[in-house]
Amino acid sequence: TQSTWGEFGRLMSSYIPSPLVSHICEIKMSKAPRAVVELGEYIIQQSQNEKFKYTPELGAQMNSILTAIKLGAKVINRELSKSNSYGMDQAAPESDMTAVAHKRFMDALINREVVAGFASANLDDFVSLPRCQDKQLVCLIHPLDGTKQIDVNVSVGTLFSIYKRVTPVGQPVEMRDFLQAGTNQLCAGYVIYGTSTMIVFTMGSGVAGFTLDPSLGTFYLSHTDMRIPEDGKIYSVNGGKRKKFPTGVVEYINHCQDKGFACRYIGSMVADFHRNLLKGGIFIYPPTFKDPKPSVSMIYQCNPLAFLCEQAGGRCSDGFTRVLDIEPVQLTDRIPFFCGSTKMVVHAESFMAKKKMHDGGWCFQKTLPTQPAVNGTH
Repeated sequence: TQSTWGEFGRLMSSYIPSPLVSHICEIKMSKAPRAVVELGEYIIQQSQNEKFKYTPELGAQMNSILTAIKLGAKVINRELSKSNSYGMDQAAPESDMTAVAHKRFMDALINREVVAGFASANLDDFVSLPRCQDKQLVCLIHPLDGTKQIDVNVSVGTLFSIYKRVTPVGQPVEMRDFLQAGTNQLCAGYVIYGTSTMIVFTMGSGVAGFTLDPSLGTFYLSHTDMRIPEDGKIYSVNGGKRKKFPTGVVEYINHCQDKGFACRYIGSMVADFHRNLLKGGIFIYPPTFKDPKPSVSMIYQCNPLAFLCEQAGGRCSDGFTRVLDIEPVQLTDRIPFFCGSTKMVVHAESFMAKKKMHDGGWCFQKTLPTQPAVNGTH
């Protein structure tokens, strides 16, 4: 171990020239196995870090919430592993997986009594926990994102955010506890269920990734200080709706194609984001003239990913405004989403700004153009 070789160096320094001893010990210590850090251990270490700006009590509550999420993730991982076993193992039908994921995470949060309240993308309203009114934190969760991809073995994910409540401790939580701007998040992350199952999250001082060892049922630290490349050559957008996109988005896509960038669109938001986090790129979910409010949720999807992206050195906006600065009005708010490598997002925003008036000042205001007249008729 490192301590053993350090002791060896001190003992041998009187017999062998010290530079040689130092060289031998450096080699041995570099080859010595490092301690593998488990998710819970990491959270405790982070809460004791000088950069952690919250009280030990708050850190302990956050650890309890992440432990509940970790438990739910392991159960969902097991269920998803069964889903394509073709009858060899019993699993919930694909259509029920969203409900199964919702129940598993809610059971974990409620039974462990770790939050004052929670909100789920599967519910129309938040849930207050009467026996946990002394807790300082609330949790927002999207139990299973990308469920349409399950039957084709594409990665899906769970998204979550943790906020400090704004109502007084000791009283029931209220809607305003959940309708906070994303910049107030204390912790956010996602679970990605793919070739391996990972939890990627931030507590406001960098991004770390933990990979599940299924033989032990434990998440171990596998990715430290995750950073998204400043620039990239991947753009992720549903090109099938291109004709309905704002002019700025269309011209940015043209720019990417002229540059020979690769288009990679999985259709699972967590999977697309995870790839771009590791490889560099931009994810775009723009409005369309037919559907000016995209189907991505502001508080359940955009806010946690925006927090992660910025903590990893990236940038997120709705095409004009920083996502984390936008205050939600209701739990079902939806916004456009531009997220990824800083240089790519800034460039996309420049196209949006330049072409803003081409869409009547804002793309929501424009109707689809009529067909040109032919022989004096419409």
